[in-house]
Amino acid sequence: MLAAIGLDDTHESAYRALVSLGAADVPDLARRLALGEPEAERALRRLERQGLAARSSARAGRWVAAPPGMALGALLRQRRHELERAELGAALLAEEYRAAAAEPAVHDLVEVVTGAAAVAQRFLQLQLGACREVCALVTGAPPVVSGTENDAEEQAARRGVRYRVVVERTVLALPSGLNELRAALSRGEQVRVADEVPTELVVADRSLALVPLTGRTTEPAALVVHASGLLELLSGLFDSVWRDALPLRLGRSGIAEAGPDGPDGTDLQILGLLLAGLTDASVAKQLDLGLRTVQRRVKRLMGLAGVTTRLQLGWHARERGWVERG
Repeated sequence: MLAAIGLDDTHESAYRALVSLGAADVPDLARRLALGEPEAERALRRLERQGLAARSSARAGRWVAAPPGMALGALLRQRRHELERAELGAALLAEEYRAAAAEPAVHDLVEVVTGAAAVAQRFLQLQLGACREVCALVTGAPPVVSGTENDAEEQAARRGVRYRVVVERTVLALPSGLNELRAALSRGEQVRVADEVPTELVVADRSLALVPLTGRTTEPAALVVHASGLLELLSGLFDSVWRDALPLRLGRSGIAEAGPDGPDGTDLQILGLLLAGLTDASVAKQLDLGLRTVQRRVKRLMGLAGVTTRLQLGWHARERGWVERG
C-alpha cells in the first residue's frame, strides 16, 4: 500500500510492526518479521533515513516509530511535489515533440521495434496512453504480445477508454479463447467475429498503431505507425473488417431476458456461438455439453421462436433481443 511513497514490502512491514509495538529492538523486530537480524537492522536504518523511525533516547538499542500522520504526510507531500515536477517536464517534452513533429520526416513516421520485451512495452504504452478508444484485430495465429500479460485493458476501461475488437473465428476454438473473450466482454469491450482477419493490428485514438510482424525469424517484431496516410489506411482497414463482422455475446450479462419460458443462460451462449459461425460440435466442446444436448436446445429454441429453420431462428433471436444486434 505504501509502495507509492518508496517503501517496498519489507520496509512497509517493518514500519507497520514498529507502529503496532510502539517500540522494539532489532531481535524483537526480526522475530516478528521472520527476518535475520542484519536484514531487520537494515530495514530500520532505511526507515530512519526516511523519517519513519528513530532510535529511542530512553533505552539503547530500541527503535520507535515516527507518528504516521506526520511522517507519512511529509513523504506524500514530497512525492506529490516530485510528480508535479515530472508532469511539468512531460508537458514541456510533449510540446517540444509536437513542434518537432509538425513536419516529420518520412522515416520518422514508422518505427521498427524488435524483441519480445520491446514489443510488449510499446503495446502497454499504446494502451495506457489511449484517451478515447482502442481498436484491435486479432487473428488465430500465436500472438506476438498477449493481452493477459498486463492489466492495461482493465486500467484503460476504468479511465473510460472504449475497446472495439474483431477476432478471427478460429480464436473461439483455442483452449483459452472463450475465457479471454468472456473477460473482455465483462470489462465492457465490444467484440465481433469474422471468418478471417487480415492481420494483427492495434490502433489507439486513431493517432498511433502497432502492427506485429511475422516472418521466418523467431524474434518478435512490430511496426509502430504514427499519424500519416499509412495510419489512416490501417484505421480504414479496421473499420471495414468491423462493419462486416458479427457481434459476439456470451453469457447472460447485457442480454435481454425472454421471460420464464424463454431461453436461459446456456441457450443464449449457444445462440451467440452459433451466430458467430461455430458448428454444433464446436459449440458443444466450448460449453462442455453433449452434442445431443446442444441440438435439443436449438430445436427447443426454434419451437419457442415458432420457426422452422436456423436462419429464421437467427433473425428472430436478434429481433427479440436475445442476442446483440449488429
